[in-house]
Amino acid sequence: MAGGVWGPARGAPMGALTLTALAEAIRASRGQPMGPPAPGPQPQPELEPAVEEPGRAATTPTAGGEPPSPPPPQEPAPEGPQQTPRSSWEEGALADLAVYTATCLEEAGFVGTQATALTLSSALEAQGRRLEDQVHGLVRGLLAQVPHLAEGRPRRAALRVLSSLALEHSRDVVFALLRCSPAPDRVAAELWRSLSRNQRVNGQVLVQLLWALKGSAGSQLEALAATLALGEMLSVSGCVGATRGFYPHLLLVLVTQLHELARNTHSPDTPKVWVPSHRGPPHSHASCTVEALKALLTGDGGRMVVTCMEQAGGWRRLVGAGTHLEGVLLLASALVAHADHHLRGLFADLLPRLRSTDDAQRLTAMAFFTGLLQSRPTARLLREEVILERLRAWQGDPEPTVRWLGLLGLGHLALNRGKVRHATTLLPALLGALGEGDPRLVDAALGSLRRVLLQPRAPVRLLSAELRPRLPPLLDDTRDSVRASAVGLLGMLVRRGRGGLRVGLRRPLRKLVLQSLVPLLLRLHDPSPDTAESSEWTLARCDQALHWGLLEEMVTVAHYDSPEALSRICHRLVQWYPSHVPSFLSQTQGYLRSPQGPLRRAATLLTGFLVHHSSPSHVNQDLLDSLFQDLGRLQSDPEPAVAAAARVSGQQVALLAHAQPQPCGWSLRVLRHLPCPGRPRPTPIRPPPVYADSPFQHRSHRGRWGCSGPG
Repeated sequence: MAGGVWGPARGAPMGALTLTALAEAIRASRGQPMGPPAPGPQPQPELEPAVEEPGRAATTPTAGGEPPSPPPPQEPAPEGPQQTPRSSWEEGALADLAVYTATCLEEAGFVGTQATALTLSSALEAQGRRLEDQVHGLVRGLLAQVPHLAEGRPRRAALRVLSSLALEHSRDVVFALLRCSPAPDRVAAELWRSLSRNQRVNGQVLVQLLWALKGSAGSQLEALAATLALGEMLSVSGCVGATRGFYPHLLLVLVTQLHELARNTHSPDTPKVWVPSHRGPPHSHASCTVEALKALLTGDGGRMVVTCMEQAGGWRRLVGAGTHLEGVLLLASALVAHADHHLRGLFADLLPRLRSTDDAQRLTAMAFFTGLLQSRPTARLLREEVILERLRAWQGDPEPTVRWLGLLGLGHLALNRGKVRHATTLLPALLGALGEGDPRLVDAALGSLRRVLLQPRAPVRLLSAELRPRLPPLLDDTRDSVRASAVGLLGMLVRRGRGGLRVGLRRPLRKLVLQSLVPLLLRLHDPSPDTAESSEWTLARCDQALHWGLLEEMVTVAHYDSPEALSRICHRLVQWYPSHVPSFLSQTQGYLRSPQGPLRRAATLLTGFLVHHSSPSHVNQDLLDSLFQDLGRLQSDPEPAVAAAARVSGQQVALLAHAQPQPCGWSLRVLRHLPCPGRPRPTPIRPPPVYADSPFQHRSHRGRWGCSGPG
């Protein structure tokens, strides 16, 4: 158009056609009766949902599919033989009116703004296809004029122009709005919300925003503008219904965008935004995406999904660089529990993404795929053999994250029907993952094995034999989560096999319990609260299954670090399992070198009491000599409590050595503490060791629950 948007229109000078004449021409082209207009600007009703014209291409996608690609700018349709040719003055008049309206919209207070806007909206509905070149100018004029219009009819009339324009030019309107107002403000938010309320155009606008979001991978500012616009539109009640057909696709795009943002968390170019209606510091791009995701879920009746994510810390995990996939798994679980009507669409939409070359898209799809396997109807969309083959392939992937997701998927698939299925595939994969270096894989394997034990007819005997060489090293793992999970798995195994333990069966399990007894007693003082509580729970299961009758003593040791209770436990263990005393002492000796002070002190006390209650015939001289050397080194420990306990326990070792027949090969260190040779050696009465109270933090706080310690 000559002269640009704001220059004179082609075909007729500015104002050559009055508004009244143009309105009558529009009514005549629609077949409406013409008549003299009422004096002054007439109020016109708001746009109502109308049936689309025949031949107009629909932009809303079909259900279950991906939104169609944005079409190229439309050209005027060729007029058929039965159509009345439009005269050149009508085309020039419409262009004239577009320029005139844009000029009016820029002049605040112009008396004809409302009438011009209403007339232009009618013209756009009739001949909107002919204004492709004026879209940007009209949007710019609306952004400039809307803040100065009074609330009510004048502002609604201006907003109606935008809706009428978007009816034929949704793509141009969306991109013009995103370019004209990249930063969020009240005016842009109001324009987006007005488009959202119009049911004739909101679906088309949402599709265009989705494509703008997908096409802005290289520009964070463009992606941020599209995300903010989506959040504004989806927050309007009833707008989410317009996403029917591409709701799963929009959900996956938003979650994938969070993954991309999480990987670039430390980038200095990550934009911050601030809306005048917001209080506090600027919001990050990730928080805006989370708000859009919440609006999408809430508008579709998924308020429980949002609540579950908040309670489980899912939103915080979704935006974390190292926890995003955990957040996706939580979101999938919440959808399975509270919004299962979209699971089929999600499952179908993410299948092609599993082979994507983009890591963020592929890993997000894998996490969703894994989480959705918890839904039995969704898992039935594919044959189990196909799913198993895919999960087995993930187990061989060099990426630990992929192996972790495959392990979780195997657990969901094999255990979601109340019984253990695919055991020949599941158990080798779970047991093999216990030796992985990635703690996520080990935690996933331990959690899945625990779920196996919860099923009816769980393979307790098989797992007891397989876990005996694998589980004890995990009880001393340096990773807190792995230690706590391993101790809990042992407790669950004892709980399921307690019937056989009572009647002398479950020999592999009995050996596993005795092999793990010393670590369990010492882990009551673990610095990790989860590990300490898990050890207490597991010892209670062992006490119940093996009829020790030591539950009170174990709880007292756990919460009050009572030496008297520990002495009673050691006395019973030495009485019941005399052949295991050397093994108990050897295991305890390893903890004397622990870098953690509470564990060193607990091991020192346990050594002293085991030696005190042991018979001289149960402990060989080499073990006593080794214990004496280690306790001697601890007497110079930087922790005073450890050094004092080491002196007391070292004396107990010397007394036990004195009670034994003296072989010729005794160490000189031990012989210094023995009486002179040649004297008769009556059986000595060894005094019990006496230890000072522990200076370390106890797990029970006296007076916190209105009770005091024992005694």
